[in-house]
Amino acid sequence: MAEERGLRVLSNDTTFFSKVSSTLTKLLTPTKIGINGMMINIKRSSVIKYFEQVKNAENITDVSKKDQLQNRYDESYTLYLESIDKYIMDSIYKKVKNHMASVFEKDALANYYNVVHLKDTEYLEYKYRKQKFLIDLDYDGLTANKKEKIVKKFEPIYVEKMDSIYKGILKNYSVKLADGMLAKRINQVDLYKKIFETLEDYIKTILPIKFRVEGTEKYAKVLKEYEEYEKFSVGKLDEKDFLEKNMILLGLSRVLFTHSLPLVAAEQCYSKLLKDTRNLISTALTEEKQEAVYKLLLKLIEDYNVKLLSTKIYWDKPEERDAYKKFWDAYSKTKSSDQKEILSLKRELHDTADEYEKYAEVRKFYKNKLVALGAMRVVKGAPSREFNGHFIKKG
Repeated sequence: MAEERGLRVLSNDTTFFSKVSSTLTKLLTPTKIGINGMMINIKRSSVIKYFEQVKNAENITDVSKKDQLQNRYDESYTLYLESIDKYIMDSIYKKVKNHMASVFEKDALANYYNVVHLKDTEYLEYKYRKQKFLIDLDYDGLTANKKEKIVKKFEPIYVEKMDSIYKGILKNYSVKLADGMLAKRINQVDLYKKIFETLEDYIKTILPIKFRVEGTEKYAKVLKEYEEYEKFSVGKLDEKDFLEKNMILLGLSRVLFTHSLPLVAAEQCYSKLLKDTRNLISTALTEEKQEAVYKLLLKLIEDYNVKLLSTKIYWDKPEERDAYKKFWDAYSKTKSSDQKEILSLKRELHDTADEYEKYAEVRKFYKNKLVALGAMRVVKGAPSREFNGHFIKKG
C-alpha cells in the first residue's frame, strides 16, 4: 500500500490572491471527488471480478493457474485500497479544509488521523487498522447510498478480508500477553480492554454480515451465545452485566478465533474475568447484587472449565494438572447442581489459596455458601484452616 503523504495545515491568508486560490479550490474539488469516486468504483469492480475467479477456480488442479489468479486478486485488492486512500487525501481533506465536508467526512478524516498516528508506535496494529478503516469507509458509503446490488457482490470479499484483519489484530494482542517482559512494560488492563473491544466489534458488526453471506447452518455452535450477547448489546450495563457480556464474547472467541486468540491468551482473559468477578462479590453493596454476581461466577467457572481447561494439554506445573483433573473428573460426572456448586466453590478456594489476604472476604463468602450447602461444618473456637480436602471454619 502506498505510504501516506504528509499533511500540513495551511494558514488562512486573507490576501486577494489567497481568496482567489481558495475559490478556485472550492470549484475544482467536486471534479476531483468525482474522479476519485470513479476510480474507487473501477478498482472495486476489479476486486470483485478476480475474487469470483479465485472462488470458481477452487476445484482446479492446476496449481500455477490458481496461484496466478490469487496474485491478480491480491494485487487488485491493494490497488483498490490505494484508490480509497487517495480519495481521503485528495478529496475529503480538501473538503474539510474548505468547510464543505459533511459530518460523515469530518469523522472519517478524524478517524484516519487516529489510525495513522499508530504508525510510529504500533506498526503491526497500524497495518491492520489502516486496512480495516479503508475498506470500512467504502462499505459504509455503499450501504448508506443503498447500492444493494454492489453491496451483495462485495460483501463476500468484505467478510473474508475482515476475518483476516480481526484475526491479525487479536493475534498481535495475544503475542503481547504471552510476552512476559513486554507485559511488564505495558498496561495490561488496557490490553485486556482492547481484546474484548475487538471481539465485540467483530461480533457486533461483522458476524451478522457473515451470517447473511454464508448462512447460519455452519455457525450452529455460536448462534445461542450470539443471541445471549445481543441481550447485552443495547441499553446501559452495570458492572455485573459488563462482566457477563465479556464472558460471552470470550466464549464466542473459542469458536471464531481459536488460533488468533490461542488457549494461553484466552486463559489469561478468563483469569482476568474471574478476578474481577471475585472483587465484585466482595464489594457488592446489597445481598441481592452479591447473589446475582455469585450466579455469574458459577457460570463463568463452568465456561472456563468446559470451553478452555478441559481442552488444555500442556500444564506448567504437574500438581496443577493433577488438581484440575481431580476436579474435572468429579464435575463432569455429576448431574446435581448442588454438587457442581460445591465442587466449584472448593475449586475457587484452591485457586485463591496463594493470595489468601487479597481474597479474604470472598473466601469467607465461599465458606458460608459451603456451610449452607452442608459441605462444610462450623467448629466454634477452632482456627481457620484446611486439611485433606475438608474445611473447618472458625465460629
